[in-house]
Amino acid sequence: MKPVRTMKYEAAEKESRSAANNMIAEVFDSGFAEAHDTYNAVTVASDGKVYYVLSSEKHNVAGRFFVFDPVTEAIRPIGDLTDLCGESGARVIAQGKSHVAFYEYAGKLFFATHTGYYELIDGMDRLVRNPPAGYGLYRGGHILSYDPVSGRADTLVLIPDGEGAVSMEMDTARGHIFCVSWPTGSFIFYDVKSGVLKNKGRLCGAGENGIPGQDFRSLCRSLVVDPRNGNVYASTAEGAVVCYDPSADQLSYLEEIDLRKDYFGTYDFTQPGSMAYNWRKVFWHPGSQAVYGVHGNSGYLFVLDPEAKELRLGPRLTSGPSQRSGMYDQFSYGYLGFALGPDQETIYYLTGGPVYENGTLLKGVRSIAKGAARGPENLHLVTYHIPSEYYQDHGPVFYADGGRPAYVNAIAVSADGYIYTIARVEREGKIVSDLIRFKRPGNT
Repeated sequence: MKPVRTMKYEAAEKESRSAANNMIAEVFDSGFAEAHDTYNAVTVASDGKVYYVLSSEKHNVAGRFFVFDPVTEAIRPIGDLTDLCGESGARVIAQGKSHVAFYEYAGKLFFATHTGYYELIDGMDRLVRNPPAGYGLYRGGHILSYDPVSGRADTLVLIPDGEGAVSMEMDTARGHIFCVSWPTGSFIFYDVKSGVLKNKGRLCGAGENGIPGQDFRSLCRSLVVDPRNGNVYASTAEGAVVCYDPSADQLSYLEEIDLRKDYFGTYDFTQPGSMAYNWRKVFWHPGSQAVYGVHGNSGYLFVLDPEAKELRLGPRLTSGPSQRSGMYDQFSYGYLGFALGPDQETIYYLTGGPVYENGTLLKGVRSIAKGAARGPENLHLVTYHIPSEYYQDHGPVFYADGGRPAYVNAIAVSADGYIYTIARVEREGKIVSDLIRFKRPGNT
């Protein structure tokens, strides 16, 4: 990969909130007053509609599944996740989230659920051991299918040991689903055609169920399939790249490749508060026959070639103001809004940018013990054109009233010129999360 040729960006101190100079996001009202932060769970399907989940952090309120029709701009609720999982009336901790994108296979959409309600134990969010009075323990995440034509949702299998699905990838040619469970980080394989589920064990340490300073390890939030052979890849907090070969039913570590790069920074992978040496988000690029990814905390682009057993670093995809200020972006895990666009050549990345007030940089806290924002930031759209290696920071995204979209960790890029994500908005004096969209640069 050659050096970046061109960078275009405005000085951070001069970032304007005017509609003439910035991308203005439309905010939609899904009608879910309890909506909390969402990760990954928004996808533009082949029917052109936007499918998404809004999360809940309450023990007795489930996340909600919606579909948005760009033609009519109508939002239709598909269902309550607890109901869709067949647990309504069971009085167990709700299916509060989906942390994964939607995958199309055999005319259906496939996804998985996760818990949104935690118990604070030893200063950390843990899987609940002592549920609220009258409620049972979380039963575990479900892998589900949804038929957009019939409107039917089916629960296919339960994630073992009462754990949720913190990440998921699907081989849509072979009907294979791969998940990482939370909190222990077990690698799960499910074959849609046969109905066989396999638990291949923990990827690294005790996952996020471990003790800080000992066996705690942050878990991989993004998996990627090599469509040529069906192998799937994950990362670990210690910087290893893991490969699962479904044909051989073998989980192995790539000895030739690791993510412990000086450019990514130095991390104590036994401590919470960052993704450590994990990648943050990855996808398969058909043109290069390789994996493109971003390291969350540093924002560096990288290319992984599984056949050549090579990992090459590219440019830093952080916003222009972040690069000039020399600071990490404010979200402690990095950003999941990283995707290949419809042209199969352009990467779209929703990242952070420092906020200045009266010429002074607003700094957040230096460290944080979970995935959260350390302080205020602007939402920037960065694009990177793979063939020409052209980077561009398109500047910040604002709401029409000048407000900032916050806690953005999802992206869906539509062929009709829009970028969709989920962000925090203020509604009737309360902060909730909901669907937003803005025009892709160059689309009017």
